[in-house]
Amino acid sequence: MSNEIKRYQTNARMSQIVVANGYVHLAGQIPDVENASVTAQTKNVLDRVDVLLASAGVDKTRLVAATLWLSDVKHFTEFNQVWDAWVPQGHAPTRACVQSLLMKPGCDVEVAVVALARGEL
Repeated sequence: MSNEIKRYQTNARMSQIVVANGYVHLAGQIPDVENASVTAQTKNVLDRVDVLLASAGVDKTRLVAATLWLSDVKHFTEFNQVWDAWVPQGHAPTRACVQSLLMKPGCDVEVAVVALARGEL
């Protein structure tokens, strides 16, 4: 196991992807479509997750853990309809979902995931 840490799409505040100890960690992803339905926001966020995972050489079948934030518990069922269709059958990660005030106005969904890496990036 390597002690090396690789960071991608990094700025002064954060990295979108960090690969360490054989795991790919994604920063929390928020939608590009503020004030849209929770369905639209969730699809947008999960599309962003797919793109970042692909850039790290993995896909959602490699998910290990997911942390989900919803601005209101009333969005839970609508979010889960999109989530359940997105997660490949037999590849569901561990998951935590909490209600939280999100930092960007008009955003109701945020998702961060950890996936098992494939070799060296």
